[in-house]
Amino acid sequence: MDQNIEIIEEAHYETREVPFGRSYKWHPERIVVECDCGEELVFTGTETLTTCQCGTEYGDLVRSIRYREGQLQDEDAHPWDYDVQGQADQHSRDEAAYPEGSPRHYNDITSRGTDNERSVQ
Repeated sequence: MDQNIEIIEEAHYETREVPFGRSYKWHPERIVVECDCGEELVFTGTETLTTCQCGTEYGDLVRSIRYREGQLQDEDAHPWDYDVQGQADQHSRDEAAYPEGSPRHYNDITSRGTDNERSVQ
């Protein structure tokens, strides 16, 4: 068995800035395998079908992807906990783009005390 295996994308989160926030999209590791029969297969750690049409089994490869994804450093697995400077920079940009009084200004209700809350009836 002499397969050609290539990692085409390592597991990671893609960070997208949106006004007043960030979204994080997960991209699982993807591996391309050229089977001995010539078939080209793409696997991620979530694959349930791990057998080529010729019968060659790739379950161990998929399990190794899952294992590697489970071994990610905390900073890679939870980037939102570590990008404090980037979040502060984005907050400054958002404040400049939407100053106080602007209809799109973000009022952070988590920073107000109960004295500033309006009465809801």
